[in-house]
This record gives sequence, structure tokens and C-alpha cells, in this order.
Amino acid sequence: MEKILLIEDESSIADNIRFALEKDGFNPIWCATGKEGVAALEEHAIALIVLDVGLPDANGFELCKQIRQASKVPIVFLTARSDEIDRIVGLELGADDYMVKPFSPRELIARIKAVLRRIHSQDGDSADGVSTKEKNKIQYGPFAIDMARYQIKFFNQSLELSRYEFRLLKVLIERPGRVLSRDQLMELAWDDPASSLDRTVDAHIKTLRAKLKKVNEGTEVIITHRGIGYSLSESLPK
Repeated sequence: MEKILLIEDESSIADNIRFALEKDGFNPIWCATGKEGVAALEEHAIALIVLDVGLPDANGFELCKQIRQASKVPIVFLTARSDEIDRIVGLELGADDYMVKPFSPRELIARIKAVLRRIHSQDGDSADGVSTKEKNKIQYGPFAIDMARYQIKFFNQSLELSRYEFRLLKVLIERPGRVLSRDQLMELAWDDPASSLDRTVDAHIKTLRAKLKKVNEGTEVIITHRGIGYSLSESLPK
């Protein structure tokens, strides 16, 4: 089930939206503040965000800017204001759609589905004759990266990855056998490597290994090179 992150401080509105999402087969994750929402986005593989403009701890437009610096996840704004300027600002910031309160949860679900269809319909041919879908997919051994869906499969099973786990694993998959130091991994995978510590990479590698072992216990995927860094095994089965 695709996960929908709902950032909305009004519990009555959130309950109605969650019920509608669950009824249509989605997995809603509700956060009442912007801070909780950002944390949830890092922890879960989110398909789409429903974002209220008026949050108690943040302006939805500013939060959208912050999210867009690190992620292309689709965003649908909720607002109590119907001013045209607000809609324009929201869309210019990178929102995919915009709904004014009060609204029908059914209409919101229809809009969410429409946005997701647009995001997932990346199968058209490009000018050079190579399909966008092919360009957005990377295959190595038991791994398949789908950039359009921000998803990595391992032995044909989707991995539940946070944003940085996804980036870190993608960096390793794209460079099988190459030993990368912690500094190199942070430069390639982190937004602001200078603000992170070496042990941050170690912590993410640990969680990645645990998730990979859940899928295939007997395969050594990420190799530790003591005092140097990490690499992806070159002898992985397909």
C-alpha cells in the first residue's frame, strides 16, 4: 500500500481524510506538526504528502520549500483560504495540487490518485528514443532502483527505506566493488555533509544491513573495509 503523509493539525479533518485514504487502499501516516512531518518523511517511503498551509509550528509554504530542497515527493496543499495568489504561490513552490477547505474527502482522494497517476506514468518515449521508464531504472544483481517511485527492490522485494538510506544504498549500487570512505558517502548522499558526523554513515549502514537481511539472510551485500569505508559486493547473485 502506498503511504500518504498527512500533515494536518485539526484532528477532525485528519480523521476524515485518514478514513477515506484507508478505504481506498492507502496507508495514511498522520502528523499534527511540520516538525513531525519532516521526521516522518525521513523515516518512511512516502508516495505523496497532503500538507496543510496553516500549521501550529510552521508555515506550509515554507515547509514545502524545505521539503523540495531534498525530495521530489508530490505535495497536495490544504488551505482555508481561496485567494488566487495563495494557489499561485503554492504551485510555484512545487505543489502538485491545491484544495480549499471545506472539501469533500472523496474529491481529495480523486486528486491524490490523479497526481499519483501522473507521477507513475513515466512510460512515454523521449526524444532520443529511450523510454523515460528505462532511464529512471537501474539494475544491478538482485537490486532494481526505480527513480520515478524513489524505490529500491532487493530480490524483487521493495525495501522500506528512509530518504538517506535510499540515497546511501543507491550510491553503493551504482559503484559495485568501489570502496568509498565515510566522507565520500556523505558528499554523495547527504544534503549538508558538513553538518553530519562519520558515525551517521555507520548508523545508516547498520539499519540498511538489517533491512537487507530481512529479505535475504545469507547474502553479504555491504562490505566493511576497516579504517577506510564501505563497498557493495561484486559477487551478488541475480
